[in-house]
Amino acid sequence: MTPELLLRHADEATLWPAGCGLAVGEAYERALSVRQLRIARGEQPRGFKVGFTNRTIWPRYGVYAPIWGTVWNTTLAFCEGEGEVPLAGTCQPRIEPECVFGLKATPPARASLDDLLACVEWIAPGFEIVQSHMPDWKFTAADTVADSGLHARMLVGRRIEATQLPRAAGAFDAQLAAAPITLWRDGTSVDQGRGANVLDGPLHALAHFVAALRDCPGAPDLQPGDVVTTGTWTDAWPVHRGEQWRADFAAPLAPLSVRFT
Repeated sequence: MTPELLLRHADEATLWPAGCGLAVGEAYERALSVRQLRIARGEQPRGFKVGFTNRTIWPRYGVYAPIWGTVWNTTLAFCEGEGEVPLAGTCQPRIEPECVFGLKATPPARASLDDLLACVEWIAPGFEIVQSHMPDWKFTAADTVADSGLHARMLVGRRIEATQLPRAAGAFDAQLAAAPITLWRDGTSVDQGRGANVLDGPLHALAHFVAALRDCPGAPDLQPGDVVTTGTWTDAWPVHRGEQWRADFAAPLAPLSVRFT
């Protein structure tokens, strides 16, 4: 499938007739070509999403390793605890509660966890709205990569300055890894999880992504100001207009609510 056709399906929210038919490495080449098409028409990259870091859902989707895609100025929004997200233009959308990092510096080569933490300006709760252009969410790992990492929208909640959290990476990551979450839809609890679900902790997920990004031919490096969302703490749940969802993250993250329009 050509980059132009991939972008057309994304723009029109239409299902693919079949899978991308590519190997994972080729799928990243296509995704990076789609990225260039979006930049050429005026969209601005704002960071990255990392997907399939939650090992508990790997057998459910048949994807057994993390993937990543680009986040855009047209898909990213911020709020202070309650926000709205339009679902127009999305395809089979689902919600994922995640920990988001805001970067103040590009991580050095072969960065340790302490090196990574020194590059973090803030953390925040987030909802990534993911989508699939394959029917019924049945896909291969390469399909998810070619499908822009399944990214559709991202809502970032109340940001907590990294200076307010443990300065040692071990203590920082342990606090996030131990934090539980309950996910609610219209006042009914639908799922629970914890930070450790994402590769043993969000900072570990960030470290995996930094290495993967630099191992991908042609991929850009992280920049100051980028946001990186590190994977869902629960399963991904279908969403519809009119629904109100809430993620009760434990400290250090704050609760986050969203209404879909």
